[in-house]
Amino acid sequence: MERRRRTARIAAMLACAAVPVVLLAGCSSSGSGSGSGSDGGSSAGASASASSGGKDSAASSSGTTTSATPAPEPAKYAKLPDACTSLTKETVSALVPKVKHAGGSKAAGSDTVTRGGCSWTGNGSDGYQYRWLSVSFQRFTASPGLGSPEEQAQSNYADQVSEAGKAIPGSATSVADGIGDQASSVGGKATVAKVTSQNDSVVARTGNVVVLVEFNGAGLEGKKNPTSTTVANGALRAAKDAVAAVAAANS
Repeated sequence: MERRRRTARIAAMLACAAVPVVLLAGCSSSGSGSGSGSDGGSSAGASASASSGGKDSAASSSGTTTSATPAPEPAKYAKLPDACTSLTKETVSALVPKVKHAGGSKAAGSDTVTRGGCSWTGNGSDGYQYRWLSVSFQRFTASPGLGSPEEQAQSNYADQVSEAGKAIPGSATSVADGIGDQASSVGGKATVAKVTSQNDSVVARTGNVVVLVEFNGAGLEGKKNPTSTTVANGALRAAKDAVAAVAAANS
């Protein structure tokens, strides 16, 4: 019994430390208006006056125009899926056996317009295989001066891949094919409360939406950790679900 209580404490510390890479904070995506164009023109005319000889003279009119500012490209996706239903039940069950809350824990401030997040945790069927799974979404909108929604998403995608690498010391980054418009997998190990976990993050972009999936696994009380391949494949599976959910939410 004491061993299980100690295991629960370790799992709780890991859960508190397993904070997602900052996908949802500090993104310049608050603008919601499209770029506006303006056409200006002025004309001036001189009135005719009659001369003493009965002759009229008229002044010519002239006008000037300014070129219109191109409007940013429209956003491909207008909304986000509910983060806690973006992954299939089968995926959650396979990646987090004996999940504590099958419906997930929604991140604070989640909505279906600009950003959202959800996470799941569990200790496996034997109580000693800790798993933590998280999915986050960020949607970018038209904003003059910041580029099109897709350009903003491309920039944020690059930033998130870099941040994921910094969060996992000694990590390895590889391109993940077949997920959205572009995706990368960042894998490595991390140690929290003297427990070393196998971690993998997948950052994906689909149109004007950036998706971040994080998946961590650790064997507690001397149990073996899941392999890097198992964790990486699990994160990729979840990322495919999340990207498909974005398309489905806008169909």
